[in-house]
Amino acid sequence: MGAKVKLDEILTSMEMQSSDNIDLLQRKTGNVISVLSEYMTKAEDGEPFDDMYGWEQEQMELAYDILENEENYIELPDEFDIHEYRIIEEFCYTVENEAAKNKLLRAIRGRGAFRRFRDNIEDLDLEQNWYAYRDERYKEIARGFCEKYGLKWVE
Repeated sequence: MGAKVKLDEILTSMEMQSSDNIDLLQRKTGNVISVLSEYMTKAEDGEPFDDMYGWEQEQMELAYDILENEENYIELPDEFDIHEYRIIEEFCYTVENEAAKNKLLRAIRGRGAFRRFRDNIEDLDLEQNWYAYRDERYKEIARGFCEKYGLKWVE
């Protein structure tokens, strides 16, 4: 692939991911694209799209192109590649204050862990540390993705 991938585009996709979308990297251009899952399903079923709105037709054309030219696309890291919970847990172990570390580790156990974690990092004034840690971990995942597929990237 000659095009360079913008790491920021991959990171944005990772942060904004939704079960409604499939985010891919177009190998030839290096562009990140997104197609709604429902249009991929319609394309897989061979549904016509002549009577759809313009933006829906674009989604269908993209979905058909993805299906017909699979080798031109790479699926971007998703929640299974990112492991947000593991990143949170690893962050907790980086906290030097033992009381704060233990409070965070207790907070992330069981149902509602993500909400409790966010509440606690706010109470402990660790939000800035958390987001810096999280951003760096996301960058590591994005760089690893690029390396795995032999992609050149720019920060």
